This record gives sequence, C-alpha cells and structure tokens, in this order.
Amino acid sequence: MRVILVVVFSTLFFFNNTGFAQSLPANFPILEENARRGQLIDTLYNNSTSFLLRPILADSILYPFSANLIDSDISIQLSPLINTTRLSTKRPYGWGDNGMIPNPGFQTYFSGGVEVKYKFINLTFRPELLIAQNKGFRTGLDNFSNSEIRNKFFFWNYGDFPDRFGEGGFFKTWWGQSKLSLQYGAFEIGAATENIWWGPGQFNALTFSNNSQGFPHFTVNTTKPAHTFIGNFETQLIIGKLKNSGYDPSQYPELNSQYFRSFSDDWKYLNAFMLSYNPKWVPGLFVGFTRTFQQYSESMESGFLTYLPVFSGVTKDAYGFDKDANGQDQQISIFGRFVLPKSKTEMYFEFGRRDHAKNWREFTISPEHARAYLLGFVQLFDLPLLNKVLQVRGEMTQQQESVNRYIRYGGLGGGLTWHTHTRARGFANYGQALGVGIGVGSNVQTVEFSLVDGLDKMGIQLERLANNQDFYYKAQLQDTERKPWVDLSIGFLFDKKWDNLLLSSKLQFIHANNYQWQLSPESTPDFPVGENMTSFLAQTSLIYFWNK
Repeated sequence: MRVILVVVFSTLFFFNNTGFAQSLPANFPILEENARRGQLIDTLYNNSTSFLLRPILADSILYPFSANLIDSDISIQLSPLINTTRLSTKRPYGWGDNGMIPNPGFQTYFSGGVEVKYKFINLTFRPELLIAQNKGFRTGLDNFSNSEIRNKFFFWNYGDFPDRFGEGGFFKTWWGQSKLSLQYGAFEIGAATENIWWGPGQFNALTFSNNSQGFPHFTVNTTKPAHTFIGNFETQLIIGKLKNSGYDPSQYPELNSQYFRSFSDDWKYLNAFMLSYNPKWVPGLFVGFTRTFQQYSESMESGFLTYLPVFSGVTKDAYGFDKDANGQDQQISIFGRFVLPKSKTEMYFEFGRRDHAKNWREFTISPEHARAYLLGFVQLFDLPLLNKVLQVRGEMTQQQESVNRYIRYGGLGGGLTWHTHTRARGFANYGQALGVGIGVGSNVQTVEFSLVDGLDKMGIQLERLANNQDFYYKAQLQDTERKPWVDLSIGFLFDKKWDNLLLSSKLQFIHANNYQWQLSPESTPDFPVGENMTSFLAQTSLIYFWNK
C-alpha cells in the first residue's frame, strides 16, 4: 500500500491544468453511454478516459450544457434538468436509478441545478426529489415453513434490503449529485453527496453504482486521467457515512416481530479506495482495484488503521483475525477493461471478494470463496446502407455463492452472500445495495441489440434474472416442489433528441417463472407447477439542456 501511495501522489507533479467542464452524474442516461461508445468510434471522446471512475467530465464540445450566466471571473452554468418516471405493475423491477425505490406503481425522480466555479473552487448543486406510490405487493412469504422463513430472514438480518419502504406514499428530498471541492489540475479534494461508480460495468458494479441514494462523503480524487511517464492513473479515496433504512424487511408484521433483528440507531463509517492504471504502452488497456471497509461507529476503536483501514494488510495473517468480531466488513475487487477502436470492441470484467483470505496460499487454492463477478462487452458494427451503427452489448453479474460453500461450511446451506455481513448488516445505504442492485444472492444476464445514430437509439433488450439463488439453496427448496424464481424479460428501447430535449425510454415485459418460489393452486406433489406472473415496466427519462 505504501508503494501505491507513492505512485498516486507522485502523479501530482505531472498534472495539467483543466478548464471548467461539467461532470456527468454516474450512469447519466444517454450521454454516458454515448461517450463510452464514442471512445470505440475513436472520434468523439478522450481515449485515455477509463470509465472505471465515474462521474466523468463531459466533453464541452459534445455537451455545451449552458453559457455562463454572468460575465465575470465567476463561472456559473446551469446543469441539465432530468426527470425519470417509472410505472411498474404487480411487482417491483429495476435497479441502477439513483435511489428510486422497489415499487409497484408510479414513481418519479427530478434532479437539476447549477455549477459554479471561481478559480480553484468548484460547487455543484444538484438536489433530488423522489415521489413514489409505494404500493404493497404479494410475496407469499406466509406460505413457507418455519424453517424456510427463518432462512429468508437470515439474509434480511445480515443486510438492509426491505421489500417495501414503509406504508403509504413515499416522498424524499436529498442533496443529490452535489459537491463542493477544491481543484488543481486533475486533482480534487472536497465533500459530496453525489453517486460514484467504480469499475467497468454498464448495468451493475460490485462496489459502488448509482443503485442507492448517494451518501455524504469526504473525497480525494482525480477528475480526469493523471498523465505520467509510465501511463495514466485515476484514483479516489473516500470517507463516508451510511445509514440504515429503519424499515422492517417483510410485509408481514407478525413475522418481522418473530424473526427480524431490529436495527440500531447507529450509523456506519465507510472508508474506500480505488486505483486504476492505463499503461503507456497499451493505450486501450485499463486495470485497477477497489477496497472498502464499513463498520458501525459505536464499535470503532482508535488508531490510524481504524479510520483508514484500506491501507491495512490484505490477508488475515497480516490484517488480524479479530476485525470481523469487531463488526468490520470489507470488500475488495479487481477489474480490467480493454478497448479496441479499430474493431470497435470493448471487453471488461470485475472480480470481487467480501472476505479476507487467511493468506495468499488460501486465496490461491480457494479463489471462489465469498466471490462475485461480472463480465461484459460492447461491439459496434457500421451499417453504411442505413447510415447507422448496430450496437450489441451485454453483461452478466454473478453473486450466488459458488459450490465452495459445500466444503467451506457445515451442512448444505452455505453462508453469507455478496453485500451481506453478520454485524455490519449489509453493504447498503438507506435500504438499497451500494453496488449490485438486482437483489442479494441473485444473478443476471443482459444483452442489447440497437440501431444508433448519434444520440438517437432504437433497440431491444433481453434479460434473465435468477432471484436470490442463495436463499433457494440455503432453504434447500431444491428438495421440495418449489423451483427457482427466474424472470425473463424483453424490453423495447427508444432514445431521441429534439433540439434541447433528450428522451430515453424503455417498455419492458417481465415474465416471472415460479414467482417468489410459489406454487400454482393446481400443483400436486407428483406434478409440481410453479406460479407464473407477467408484468410490465414503462420508464422514461426526459433531459432538458438550457443551452444546446
């Protein structure tokens, strides 16, 4: 870690001054995808941008958000106004949406604001407003046996992922994608509530994504690649504050009172670090790693490594065997992204572990323990006759425990899963995972085929979501009539630009096989039949530019 610090901070001597450019919030509709696609076309976007640390700075030529509002040394620009509205029927579906809640029914999200810069001081103020119908929905939890219910609450007691955010309508305002920072060249120090995204994922991230509401944090980071004689670096070090949702997990009060371990009123201290490297000799290759620690504040001790544990030893032999008992939870991931502009191809991966290995030998012989991973690609094909580009992209995310659980733990039930912890109660903020948003113990595969012309896009998205596989096998439902709950969906995508207005839309039909692992009324022990459900999701994002 000391070597890493020397490399990171030595890059400060190679920084170049940067002009005022607005940042794109993490996973911003249309624009981030277009910037990433432009890197493959090799004509639109800075090829040294890794997309491993987001938000990114917007290209001022591509996206002239607004002119300065006043003629002075102070630069004031209006940020685009965005409204995302979602309507889903029968059950919740969707993730990666800046804290929009799992909600059957109607919900809408608003964000917009202003960016102010004076010399090296930069202020971004983009508050958020969320309004949701927050309707209840059927889960059939009371149809399970006591043992199966206990196994369901196992993950709820070691996480913070409620089915429903209270009763009645949901209304929330938040500081949103806001930040106050001091900038010099590619370097920045400040405080923020904005969402951050670490890693190469397009639809998910193992550590940080925009799935949950942003959290308040102190940050030291680069705002663009820092150029050195050996290549480009991007990095971020944060200290943050996470809060529990405070909601009971199920919609059955009697089961909550019997099986759920209530939250304390304490908050969680978060320390996280990421570093990425783009070798000078391989321009299209980007590699890096992340490390995070979280712990309830009341169980923290004193000392440097208590407040900056990301710089402690990686193995338990070096780090110590007592930290889990003190409530300290860590995750670590490595990732890579390879861009080939000549073939218009992008490939990437991320691999993470949520538990320290005892030593490097144990990691080598058991790399599957406590792991999650994602793989993805983008491929562009020119269509000269249509004067368009065919975009094919896909991603798979795997959180389900590996077969390593059968030899690692007693019995056949396995242990914890990604984003859960016995004492830290899940890698989450206000009831939603900070990274992977598809649900604990779940796996997803997504592929998209679309025709693209600049910012305009029309296509289809196919998706398969296997819900909470770790619960299914922990409760040993495979030995019963119940079958895995798998959602198959098709989505129709349409993005369009009209002058100052951008539209991003999706209409998705979701067919749930064996919904909530429930059985159909006509099911019998000899001929088990699962209960299926078809629902749909309609979503639009409207983005208005004040000057474009």
